[in-house]
Amino acid sequence: MLRILPLHEAQSFITRKTVRMAEAELVVAPILEAVRRRGDEAVFEYARKFDRLEGNTLTVPASDWAAAESGISSSFRAAVETAAHNIREYAALQLPRDVWAEFPDGRRLGSVVRPLESMGAYIPAGRYPLPSTVLMTVIPAQVAGVKTICVTSPHPSAEILGAAKFLGVDKVFRIGAAQAIAALAFGTATVPKVDRIVGPGNIYVAAAKKLLAGEVGIDFVAGPTEIVIIAEDADPRFIAADMLAQAEHDVEASSILLTTSRSLAEGVALEVARQLETLPTAPVASHAIRHNSAVILCPSMDAAVEASNQLAPEHLAIYDAALLPKIQHAGSIFVGPSSPEAAGDYATGPNHVLPTSGAARMRGGLSPADFVKVISVQELTPAALRKLAPTITTLARAEGLEAHARSVEARLNVEAPLGEERLGNEVRLGR
Repeated sequence: MLRILPLHEAQSFITRKTVRMAEAELVVAPILEAVRRRGDEAVFEYARKFDRLEGNTLTVPASDWAAAESGISSSFRAAVETAAHNIREYAALQLPRDVWAEFPDGRRLGSVVRPLESMGAYIPAGRYPLPSTVLMTVIPAQVAGVKTICVTSPHPSAEILGAAKFLGVDKVFRIGAAQAIAALAFGTATVPKVDRIVGPGNIYVAAAKKLLAGEVGIDFVAGPTEIVIIAEDADPRFIAADMLAQAEHDVEASSILLTTSRSLAEGVALEVARQLETLPTAPVASHAIRHNSAVILCPSMDAAVEASNQLAPEHLAIYDAALLPKIQHAGSIFVGPSSPEAAGDYATGPNHVLPTSGAARMRGGLSPADFVKVISVQELTPAALRKLAPTITTLARAEGLEAHARSVEARLNVEAPLGEERLGNEVRLGR
């Protein structure tokens, strides 16, 4: 079932599939426009059609909150508390800080960090409701200082509501897909307009985010989830388990092992087949393993690293820490046999909302930096401005922007320090 291919025959795995995004965009574009024009009316219409929404409110009824409060187990509460602590702890390390520097020529430069005012988190609740994604999307925003936090989820489970309540989030809306993204982007009478929308979703969620980027901030346009594992000496049981953990997400998921060892490749293939026999999610995982996954035999570990960098995977597991300096592109890296990708999905602290489909070439995972603005600040002394004036005015006039040059020269004419006198645009020391 799990193919073993030499690197030179595996280009189809190294070169990514083209996601059928254009088709999805055609589907969601009318939904976005309808929500823009008709607000809640359109949201209700599509939510009843696609989300099977019942009732006359988009918000979660009090009875659902109460049922969630009584329905979740003490072990789940404890798990949420531990995971939330670790996620918050790591997010605090990532938060950008104000910086300032004063230079001898009179320039005082720096940057101030200001939070976005609002954000929306999309939480999938289809095949697998994801309360962990509530933690991963909301906590970085809280660490950043975002005041208005909204969650949308078409069918929020008791666990999703429990995680939201634990974090103090009460703006939870029972809507999904493109209509949820549109409601957050444009705002309606019920759903606040937000500054940034984050969180994973299906291709229609991704298409809606892509079309609305610019109207609203987004994290990234996500594709199918993926893992790449680089190993030459490892326990086949561990690798097979990690490949299946990724494969069970979705039939489009991808799990790839890059190795120099044929014996490891064969051992992993056997383990995948054996573990599938008892896996409850085997119908999904086996499809992903059969159609989108492989063991790729590489001539060297350097070739394996090169292939991984070309893929820029969402998740990358390396069994040899010495490879870390060679890794250029990955959403999140898991080092060593005791660091399964599932640990990062839930509890170690780093975010599990990660770039897919090669987007890790351009950015890392979700963090508090996604919820702040780093604003540059500059202050010049009169002496600093005088020193820079020839540079500024020369460049301004080279671009034909005379008013730019004159805005500097106007200050030179009125800001002569004591002991200096002005003559036209020249400054002369007093005698």
